[in-house]
Amino acid sequence: MEKGDSSAFVAGLAIGMGTGIVIGMLLAPKSGRETRDVIRKSATEGEEYFEQRGAEFRDTLKDLIRAVTRQRDNLTAAIEAGKEAYRKAAGRTVAADPAASPELGAASEG
Repeated sequence: MEKGDSSAFVAGLAIGMGTGIVIGMLLAPKSGRETRDVIRKSATEGEEYFEQRGAEFRDTLKDLIRAVTRQRDNLTAAIEAGKEAYRKAAGRTVAADPAASPELGAASEG
């Protein structure tokens, strides 16, 4: 098992929980009906818990997607601004030094 392997952890957790439930049911001091009621209640609470956690996860994921989209848009705008600044700076260099541009240098010689 590799360090940080989450699937192995989840499998171990599930096996451990299953074993604990079986042992708990065998050693439970309650009657069958009471035990079934406890299991039903626990299952309902577990379902509600996972629904709540799922909703929280979806909200967190939506926030993350919005943040990544904003960062992408900011980066795109910065790249475009950099390109525009380069074009302006390159245009000034060509205008200031006609010999630097073959077209302008040839036109001024002729």
